[in-house]
Amino acid sequence: MPVSSHALTDALAGIVGKDRLLTDAASLASRAVDGALPAWIVRPESVDDVSRLLRLAAEERLAVAPRGSGTLMGLGNPPRRLDGVLDLAGLAAVVDYEPADLTTTVQCGIPLAALAPRLAAQRQFFPLDPLDGSSRSVGGVLATNASGPLRYRYGTPRDLLLGVRFVQADGTVTWGGARVVKSVTGYDVPKLMVGSLGTLGVLVEATLRLHPVPEAEQTWVVSFPTAERAAGLLAAILDSSLQPNRLEILSGTAAARTAGAAAVAVSFGSVPEAVTAQGEDLVQIARGEGGQVVTAEGDFWSRPWGFLADATVVLKVAAPPSEAAALCGEIQHLATGIGIVAGILGEAGNGVLHVALTGTLSAAEWESRVIGALRARVAPAGGSVVVERAPREVKERLDVWGPVEPETLALMKRLKSEFDPLGTLNPGRYVDRI
Repeated sequence: MPVSSHALTDALAGIVGKDRLLTDAASLASRAVDGALPAWIVRPESVDDVSRLLRLAAEERLAVAPRGSGTLMGLGNPPRRLDGVLDLAGLAAVVDYEPADLTTTVQCGIPLAALAPRLAAQRQFFPLDPLDGSSRSVGGVLATNASGPLRYRYGTPRDLLLGVRFVQADGTVTWGGARVVKSVTGYDVPKLMVGSLGTLGVLVEATLRLHPVPEAEQTWVVSFPTAERAAGLLAAILDSSLQPNRLEILSGTAAARTAGAAAVAVSFGSVPEAVTAQGEDLVQIARGEGGQVVTAEGDFWSRPWGFLADATVVLKVAAPPSEAAALCGEIQHLATGIGIVAGILGEAGNGVLHVALTGTLSAAEWESRVIGALRARVAPAGGSVVVERAPREVKERLDVWGPVEPETLALMKRLKSEFDPLGTLNPGRYVDRI
């Protein structure tokens, strides 16, 4: 028989302490997920706390949403149920650091901004730079598969995660990958956990692959009157011997820092001589394409991408890299035609566009005229459109993750059933509302 609300509160407080259990209205409102209010928030300080909390949640058939910094809590479908929030900010320690091996093991609540100085002392860094900033927690970045401009050179979270310690929905603590203590037979656990939105397990520790900080780095910005005009430069760079560590196309409000309506931003990181030589080659190519070239300020990449902050809808559009510039132009034309404003930061070498759209449309119009239209545009080439942020009434009309092949969906459902048979973790928020 389920325990009473009072008994449950006592049980939660017995695990984390009364001072780390929040039930006041202001705290609950600040941790709402798509308008769904939790009844309680717990802030564990150890892996054992997380284990005991999830064991209790499973026993009482409770639905729990794991939370890191909370930056991307809007990602996912609206929750089917939400009883409580598991706030992991208290798990923020560096467990192990081996500079000679270029690896570190950290608790997943640690923010990227707190990890960076530790690594910088050894001239090393963890090369993930999500657009929403270094306040993101390591666990949140992994769970949402977040990346940014550095992906062009260093890859995605799946490329940088060596091992993971996580707590299963029944409270079992499990390792997968490097530093394995106990593994889940038959699965590449680190890759499963990346991008799973905490639906298969709660990430508590991660072993990360690090990289040396380049001796020198410089960024050039090439402005154009339209995104289409930038296409020639992107093609020339991709066809050249240049080796950027970032290659981005900026369009609309995302190009506010530049002299044109669109721009290509390129950075090189290497020894000083190589950076200078590649920069000179880039300038020559850019001028040949009719671009206006400037050298960017040193904080160009670390400044907040403000065009994302106030957008009504944020999309992650994936398409072939060869279509990135043309797609930027098409999105701008689409936005202008229906009276909304678009800002786009595109990972030109990877074909991933981060699209921020601001305007007043009905939920039906967002679904059909924007999201549906873009999905139809990129689907023939195997592309996708994920809704990373939108009003709840928009989300209720569609699956934010987009269509999935039946075989892939069947596998996802089987994994969810195996890892979380009771639907304890983020029920309803993943693909097909599983």
